[in-house]
Amino acid sequence: MRAMVCTNYGPPEVLQLQEVAKPAPKDHEILVRIHATTVTSGDCRVRSFNSPLLMWIPMRLVLGLRRPRKPILGVELAGVVEAVGRNVKRFRAGDRVYAMTGMNFGGYAEYVCLPENGLVAAMPAQATYEEAAAVLFGGTTALHFYRKGRLREGQKVLVYGASGAVGTSAVQLAKIFGAEVTAVCGPANQDFVKSLGADRVMDYTKGDYASGQERYDLIFDAVGKTSKARCKPALAPNGTYVSVVGQGIAKVLPEDLTQLRELMEAGKLRAVIGRSYPLERIPEAHRYVEEGHKRGNVVITV
Repeated sequence: MRAMVCTNYGPPEVLQLQEVAKPAPKDHEILVRIHATTVTSGDCRVRSFNSPLLMWIPMRLVLGLRRPRKPILGVELAGVVEAVGRNVKRFRAGDRVYAMTGMNFGGYAEYVCLPENGLVAAMPAQATYEEAAAVLFGGTTALHFYRKGRLREGQKVLVYGASGAVGTSAVQLAKIFGAEVTAVCGPANQDFVKSLGADRVMDYTKGDYASGQERYDLIFDAVGKTSKARCKPALAPNGTYVSVVGQGIAKVLPEDLTQLRELMEAGKLRAVIGRSYPLERIPEAHRYVEEGHKRGNVVITV
């Protein structure tokens, strides 16, 4: 099968399209023919090994000392079950599924084997493969941090970085959960973010989102580019600040995939796809994501 292999740590050019062995499912695994995956900021950080100095040694031990131990990156995907292990009960050949692979990666390929009881579920019925793959990373990350921040109906929420993969889901989910949402993004994306349901949109280049004129029960930094100290004047008494940077990896629950599917099928949540690339152009997609100004998700068609 074809796969985009991360041959070393470094710039996008270390990603090379290669022929590798097609995996075979073990007794409790399913073999998925991948139709779509994505390039996330996390994929780029792993490839470039852009890690804080204090985390350098532990992250190298986890990811691989000289090169990635799991050289086929990609953490979310959608596709069709092609074969199942002999003890698999939940799935059968022909099922359309979407999945998150976590630190096992594997999305940048034509096939992947997944544990039956992993983070894999039937994909939203009306969704395309591209839409199903695109909603997972941002949607599950937003759900995790809203649990962490104890988001409740009626609260005032500020989402910083509202036009990215996590931010576009965060704005929609906060509205679904009954919050009043202020979204912070660049001037070019204000109308777009407003269309996602934000009650108010602010331009981060003007720097007035944390002035304290408005107080928020929850501030969610969806891109890791502001700080609690910067946002403190805008926090309500007993308000909470959460961020995708410095507060651990988002914990994804199996029920998150079910919840996202149900919201998409009900027409309440939509995947936002900013750009799409074929498998062989993943290095180009990485360069684009690293620019830091993408809208929504960057999808890879396989």
